[in-house]
Amino acid sequence: MTMVSKVGQEPGELLAENRPKRPRPAITQDIAFFYEGARKEKLLIQRCSKCSELRHPPLPCCPYCRSLEWDAIESSGRGQVYSFVVNHYPQVAAFDYPLVVALIELSEGTRLVSQLIDVEPHDVFIGMEVEVDFIKCDEDLTLPLFRPVRR
Repeated sequence: MTMVSKVGQEPGELLAENRPKRPRPAITQDIAFFYEGARKEKLLIQRCSKCSELRHPPLPCCPYCRSLEWDAIESSGRGQVYSFVVNHYPQVAAFDYPLVVALIELSEGTRLVSQLIDVEPHDVFIGMEVEVDFIKCDEDLTLPLFRPVRR
């Protein structure tokens, strides 16, 4: 890959057109519905058909009642930052740094790990209200990322 420099660009910084694709998530039979939903801009959460407990990441068996039956509900996509970390290193060329990775507690009660976007790392705090935004990373991958709720 050739790095191209432009005025104002940091040395070694990759331009969007030269950036490698984001690493692919491992899409198994258990989680395929989640990524299919994201492609349709729906945040789907697995729900046990027997006890109605929500779970993420998806599992073949309910950890509460051991049922193998499940369906999916569409989340509102709203929640709050439960915990977060600001990643500086190691740097992977497909991401912008610093990279804010957060554990989001959805309003429905379950939690999921995602990236926070459109916020400076020093402005992130526990309890910050966030909402989902579906980002098309490339022709094959759309991901649910979160941004602060604008008031």
